[in-house]
Amino acid sequence: MHHRSPRLIIPAAFAALYLGFASQATAALKTEAVAYQAGAVQAKGLLVYDDATSAKRPGVLVVPEWWGLNDYAIRRARMLAGLGYVALAVDMYGGGRHTDDAKQAEQWSHALESGDRSELHARIAAALGALRRDPRVDAARTAAIGYCFGGLTVLELARSGAGLAGVVSFHGPLGTPDPARPGAVRARVLVCTGADDPYVPPAAVEAFEDEMRKAGANFEINIYSGARHSFTNPAADRWRSPDLGYNPQADRRSWQAMRDFFAEIFRR
Repeated sequence: MHHRSPRLIIPAAFAALYLGFASQATAALKTEAVAYQAGAVQAKGLLVYDDATSAKRPGVLVVPEWWGLNDYAIRRARMLAGLGYVALAVDMYGGGRHTDDAKQAEQWSHALESGDRSELHARIAAALGALRRDPRVDAARTAAIGYCFGGLTVLELARSGAGLAGVVSFHGPLGTPDPARPGAVRARVLVCTGADDPYVPPAAVEAFEDEMRKAGANFEINIYSGARHSFTNPAADRWRSPDLGYNPQADRRSWQAMRDFFAEIFRR
């Protein structure tokens, strides 16, 4: 994420843009608030699951863009629940906070990702623990996805050596002040990035590839032609920025890549 550039505002009318995705969900989808201590804050995430079955199933963290726990992250969690997963939309800022103000979002995210990322690590690790404690979740089969700032966060989770099956970053920054050590990355890694994303240029992709190779990680990088930053979010075009833009094809392909990735890593 580039912190000196405007980002997406998620409007109340956002739901209408996602009717096609929402069709994956059923009337049986349930949403529950989940409170847990996360580093220095009391977090309030949202758990989404299909109550039509009592069987344990894989759990997936959904880490939001720098706006915090807003409708976009919750809708992605609902999409995952509609596919049969238990999804936890993560609260990275505490109190379930979110904002439409870019300066506020920058302040919140910058405090976690600049320099020492120990607090960021503590908060995402706590979210993973909360997900695993849910009785509907098969704690041995968990994963995490993230968008923009959330993509950075799930990659940090993988670098930390967390024992989850996989992580997926959608148009997230790839750099880190603390590169993964050899053998540290236990999770499989999928990165979905845009070929025309100025905040994740080719040099950043190459550096990440080199880092993962040296770490001995099992990783995959998908680069989508014509895709700019925030290519998965239909609200991106509202900014009328040359750096941002929704790309339906890249959105569809990256979501399918995630589905295929999960089918593989969660295979018994």
